[in-house]
Amino acid sequence: MQHRLFDQRLQDAEQWNEAATRQHHLCQVAFERHARRIHKTSEQSGAAAEAAWKGVFASLAQLGTPDALVQASADYATDASQRALLTLDTLRKRGDIFISHEAAGAPPVLIYDYETVLDGADLPRPSNYMLLKITPPAGVEVFDWKRPYVIIDPRAGHGPGIGGFKPDSQVGVALKDGHPVYFVAFRPMPEPGQTLADVTDAEAEFLREVHRRHAEAPRPVVVGNCQGGWATAILAATNPDLTGPIVLNGAPMAYWSGRLGQDPMRYSGGLLGGVLPALVSSDLGHGVFDGADLVMNFETLNPGRTWFRKYYDLFATIDDGDTRFLEFEKWWGGFYLMNEAEIRWIVENLFVGNKLSRNEARLETGRPVDPKAIRAPIIVFASHGDNITPPQQALNWIVDTYSDEREIEIRGQRIVYMVHEQVGHLGIFVSSSVARREHTQMASTLKTIEALPPGLYEMTIEDIIGEGHEKRFTVSFHKRRFSDIESVGGDDRDEEFAFAAVARLSENIAEAYETTVRPLVQAAVSEQSAQVTRALHPLRLQRRLLASANPLMAGTRSMADQTRAIRRPADPDNPFLTLERLWADTVEEGWNLVRDMRAMATEMTFLTLYASPMAAWFGAGHAKKRAHKPQTELRNLREVLAALDHTETGGYAEAVVRMLVLMADSRGTVRNDRLQRSAEVLSTHAPFDAMDPAARARLIHEQTLIAHFEPERGLLALPHLLTTPGEHAKALETVEYIVGAADEMEPGTRALLARMHDILKTAGDDMKPAAAGTGKKKPARTR
Repeated sequence: MQHRLFDQRLQDAEQWNEAATRQHHLCQVAFERHARRIHKTSEQSGAAAEAAWKGVFASLAQLGTPDALVQASADYATDASQRALLTLDTLRKRGDIFISHEAAGAPPVLIYDYETVLDGADLPRPSNYMLLKITPPAGVEVFDWKRPYVIIDPRAGHGPGIGGFKPDSQVGVALKDGHPVYFVAFRPMPEPGQTLADVTDAEAEFLREVHRRHAEAPRPVVVGNCQGGWATAILAATNPDLTGPIVLNGAPMAYWSGRLGQDPMRYSGGLLGGVLPALVSSDLGHGVFDGADLVMNFETLNPGRTWFRKYYDLFATIDDGDTRFLEFEKWWGGFYLMNEAEIRWIVENLFVGNKLSRNEARLETGRPVDPKAIRAPIIVFASHGDNITPPQQALNWIVDTYSDEREIEIRGQRIVYMVHEQVGHLGIFVSSSVARREHTQMASTLKTIEALPPGLYEMTIEDIIGEGHEKRFTVSFHKRRFSDIESVGGDDRDEEFAFAAVARLSENIAEAYETTVRPLVQAAVSEQSAQVTRALHPLRLQRRLLASANPLMAGTRSMADQTRAIRRPADPDNPFLTLERLWADTVEEGWNLVRDMRAMATEMTFLTLYASPMAAWFGAGHAKKRAHKPQTELRNLREVLAALDHTETGGYAEAVVRMLVLMADSRGTVRNDRLQRSAEVLSTHAPFDAMDPAARARLIHEQTLIAHFEPERGLLALPHLLTTPGEHAKALETVEYIVGAADEMEPGTRALLARMHDILKTAGDDMKPAAAGTGKKKPARTR
């Protein structure tokens, strides 16, 4: 007995020591990465400052005389004072736009006209969501028989409209291609008692209405931007019969993920008390959470940009106009609210709990949310330049949800992902270059994606010809494994266990707050005090104070008009302009240094608190990964058993798809050219071109299951599907066209193709088999 007790304590001590060693390693790696980044930034800023000073001295030397220097300083003083007044007037305009936008009910900032099709307030479970139909601009024609697009913008403090913010936007791309476009918008104030379940039910009803209006068109594409991405995933998981392909743009689905030493935003929950700030803010808002708090969090991520640089850029380029600044600020300064139940669900299930990725989220009691229930193709777009949703948060849910890439195939799902190298978070939705490139190619290749065999793919886009708007791209699909997704983030997930302690601590803190202080806070807050609190929020206050309604701003507009009439810009070579730019760069670099030092302190504090052996023990219950089903259990799934019952039934289409899947399995990988030819045949050749996309997807899924679980039986059953010599020849010809020449095949693939010939011949077919693997003759196709 004593020996067993001693062994147990020794084992506990070893585990404790391993945990302490792991924590030390994580802290060391994080510190080194932060230090390298800070050192590199310092070197770059030092080199830039040195070059700038050289430019200043060169400009001073060109002046030649003291009188020229005095004149240059006078010219710069006039120029700078005029630009300052014009900048102040632009901020006045921003304040006026803010006030008028709020007075109008903060409508979407879409540049397109629209009509309200369905109002969520009129549904049995009311919500503040609306379905808008975009009116095509002049010269653009849309067709009701084409697949509709439904765009869901994020509700993360801002209002809707970023997906239709520019002509070259998600809305613009779909309209130009002739697709009807619908937009899911929302009002600033939620309906009383509104929950995220109500929102999801409203979005589902919106899709039903779209289908009623376009009954002959395929199911709509649903595009979810950022927070709208996980909302789209929840909608597709709980209503798999309503959506066509879903596109998740910069959508954070796995909140615990990120790169060590790089993505500090995910640590906020651990350092701020989990869900506690959201509860306190909701109580101070009389049951309503102020979205301006979320916007403030976004601004603090990069204070050098949001608090200084964007205003300096406006000041420096004020002669070029302020339209772009004001357009963006109209959206950025539109603050929307949530009910306490909504923000609490988001924080507990996503931000802190990470339950959606681990298949533990429930929309409401009795309504689990399982991403595996999604049946439509899933297209994921992420970027290494995104500091709000890094690629790991956009992609790691795939690894957490499925056992491996084979399970994706077994469940008949198609997941296609793209990773951009540079574009930032808002650039995914706003950038015209991204719209013309990534979103355009996604719109034009949906048929190809739906014709792909189930599995995990990466979509790549390469420039080929043309310039600017005339540039044309080529799209490639590459079969991928989970290891490829993990390599996107450097397989850097060692610290994720620490977030489990945060999740448990958040639950404990919330319970303590609810049973002690919360009743007192709620009793002290009224609707009137909540409105005053929201009005005094710093982001609202800075806009109102500079609006025309402020008596101190009287005369700003007239003075700005007079200044424009006598505007005297300084010479571009003026040395004081160079000094100004040097000063601005120095200030921004100083803010960036503060940001990087804060990020280091945040991560080191988090790892010290939550990566410790004690915290690991505390959060062990929440750190358990979901149990993945073994292949033997997957075989007993209802759809697998139903597919196996149809092994001997079908015709030419079933036989061709089964042969292609069997040959792909024999190779283990799929070359891109074969994948492209396969997609071509399965989307444009008879009889596949006449199939409904959903029916084609079901066919491919069923044959994939047969090929995976009963490959020998499926192979021997081919004569039951191909009953005439003509069908034998046509099927073999199609397969050989797709797989290519014999000398390009793997030995196992050549052997399998030869066996297919033998099986069909042995079955009584007296036709002369085609030479295996000629790969030259292209099968007949119809349009």
